[in-house]
Amino acid sequence: MNKRLNSVICGLVMCVGAFASGMEQTRRIPPEFGLKKQVKAIIENGDTIALYELPTVWVYPPMKFKNKREEKFYWRTVRDVKRTLPLSKYIKEIIIVTNDTLMMLPTKQERDRYMRGFEKRIYKQEYDRMSKLTLRQGMLLIRLVDRECDATTFELIKAYRGSVTAGFYQMFAKMFGASLKSEFGSHKDDATIERIINLVESGQL
Repeated sequence: MNKRLNSVICGLVMCVGAFASGMEQTRRIPPEFGLKKQVKAIIENGDTIALYELPTVWVYPPMKFKNKREEKFYWRTVRDVKRTLPLSKYIKEIIIVTNDTLMMLPTKQERDRYMRGFEKRIYKQEYDRMSKLTLRQGMLLIRLVDRECDATTFELIKAYRGSVTAGFYQMFAKMFGASLKSEFGSHKDDATIERIINLVESGQL
């Protein structure tokens, strides 16, 4: 994918957005209770109950390909998902951290100054990794950001950088056949991608 387009899209996505994360109350059982390792626990009616999280196992019917071309397309998609899924999760984490920082800055001027400096640091830090994405992978990443953040890249930019900036970068993306308004689930192959994501996250693929 065009190096400039990659760095622009990913840098802007990392710099905008607001998401809340919840935390469960947990307690760790000390090792002196005879367990070989520490595990999570919950407190219920005064009793400490060990909490074991079993891994999710996905069961899908075997993939059927009409020809070698379809099979090749599938495995290329697996490769692209494995490359872009961690990036989409990383972007979500950056958005959460950035939002927490912005909430501590009292004035708009300070927030704007922070965002400008942060955007420059992200470009410098992530440029090499993002510039190695293909056009196909870059377009997939835009949709995966929507999947992870429940908001399109365009919506994030518009909310935090304004309509003019969002419109400019949308126009820029369209020059390369991409769209910052792309939503996950709007493409015919997104069902297959969701299947791949589930299998990859569970360690089955």
